[in-house]
Amino acid sequence: MKRYILNTLMCGILATGSFSCTEKYLDINSNPYEPGSLTADDYALGTAMSGLASAVVSDDVNTAQFTDCLLGGTCGGYFADAKSTWTETISNFNPVDGWTNVFLASDRVLPVLYANLEQVKIVSQNTGDPVPYAIALIIKVAAMSRVTDAYGPIPYTQIGVDGKITVPYDSQEKVYDTFFTELDEAITTLTDNKDAALTASADYVYSGNVQQWIKFANSLKLRLAMRISYANPTKAKEMAESAVTQEFSVIESNEDNAAWHYFGAVTNPLYTAVTYNTHDSRVAADIICYMNGYNDNRRSSYFKAAENAWDSNELCGIRRGCLLDAVGTEKLQRYTDINISASDAIQWMNAAEVAFLRAEGAAVFGFNMGGTAKDFYEQGIRLSFEQWGAGGADAYLNDGTSIPTSYTDPAEGLYSYDSNLSNITVKWDEGATTEEKQERIITQKWIANWMLGNEAWADYRRTGYPRLMPVPTDGNKSGGVVDSNRGARRMPYPASQNTDNFENVQYARDNYLNGPDNMGTDVWWACKQQN
Repeated sequence: MKRYILNTLMCGILATGSFSCTEKYLDINSNPYEPGSLTADDYALGTAMSGLASAVVSDDVNTAQFTDCLLGGTCGGYFADAKSTWTETISNFNPVDGWTNVFLASDRVLPVLYANLEQVKIVSQNTGDPVPYAIALIIKVAAMSRVTDAYGPIPYTQIGVDGKITVPYDSQEKVYDTFFTELDEAITTLTDNKDAALTASADYVYSGNVQQWIKFANSLKLRLAMRISYANPTKAKEMAESAVTQEFSVIESNEDNAAWHYFGAVTNPLYTAVTYNTHDSRVAADIICYMNGYNDNRRSSYFKAAENAWDSNELCGIRRGCLLDAVGTEKLQRYTDINISASDAIQWMNAAEVAFLRAEGAAVFGFNMGGTAKDFYEQGIRLSFEQWGAGGADAYLNDGTSIPTSYTDPAEGLYSYDSNLSNITVKWDEGATTEEKQERIITQKWIANWMLGNEAWADYRRTGYPRLMPVPTDGNKSGGVVDSNRGARRMPYPASQNTDNFENVQYARDNYLNGPDNMGTDVWWACKQQN
């Protein structure tokens, strides 16, 4: 067993000044992490592994705010914008380029990812130990899957060590095929070295436990297999079944959850992002309507009342896409807050999600997931309650009558939604239609995946579930590009690509996209007939 004695440098220090996010994103973030030309393998590995992990959900406040609060959080039905001066937003479908370009254009995502990936590769080559680079490949896929799911076709197979994207684009299908190849390569390498370990200070996810990394890689492979279940069901079946039958299989307990435990002396960037300016983001009305309707005991872990709440005994979310200036600053500050602390780990994947993936694979697509859909579904709920320290899972599982509530906006009913979002109940029904089974599974998976906004947004686009409130008519500023009921389907390519990489981005538009380069065009895998 090869162990590294590391002198780990805390890298990627948070930029936590007094500014909030604006459309001038790239002007604000002008100091990317650079690994440099480190020569000592132990030092290089420690800094590079931390840098790699910061490219999944960035440790930079502004980057994380754009990708996980204003994009994934709102599009996924978890968060709602709460700053009255914002008038050009993703939730209103009229964002400026600086709001939508971050995954591809930010110097805190791809340059950080690829520079550190190269550093880890050098360490592996210098030491003759393939384990660090295998783990790095898994992190790379975890990070880049978020990027392609935001845009569709992206530069991937030809990106160099500098992470610059002035290279040809790949179709999203090719990107996913490459993901599976890279994950299989990493899984094989780590399985061949299953008794190896990294020193814990090099790994803020699993403290150097190689077997836990294998489980995460298999689970990530399962997630991505289910993502392409409508676009390429044959490939999805092959990848999903191989993930659960591999020697170490997938994450099945909360002890194996993938989370970046980096924050202590350094502050969790999502905590800072949502608490900007007396909370730039607050809880969306959608998830509160579901959890109130189900009398869900996880609410106290997810939400907390604002200091000047409408009613301290009642949870009140903001309807996504409402006109913030119409609501006004004072009223926006009274909606429910997101319950997050400065030292919380950033979640990448949890055991509950994996159980729901297996439930959907079995119930909807007939994949061999190693058990029944009912058992996996109920296991997912129990695991989530356990993860969040909530009691009452048995009563919750046996509730066959409760449904999500309608929404009454406490701001003089300005943006109320009188209809129940869904008639789906919690209790499993083996006699239900396949469509109803999928809605039940995805709805509970969505609740369990709280804070994983980009994952929720992907599920919504792929399956149509959970059922979310449409953006109010006056809040849809897309000029007819985006359907209020379906929401944003992708992000447009950064404007800089038109000047720096025009031929390649135009080729992608002409040959890989299924429509115009705007927020109304579906990505490759979002092709369900009924959706």
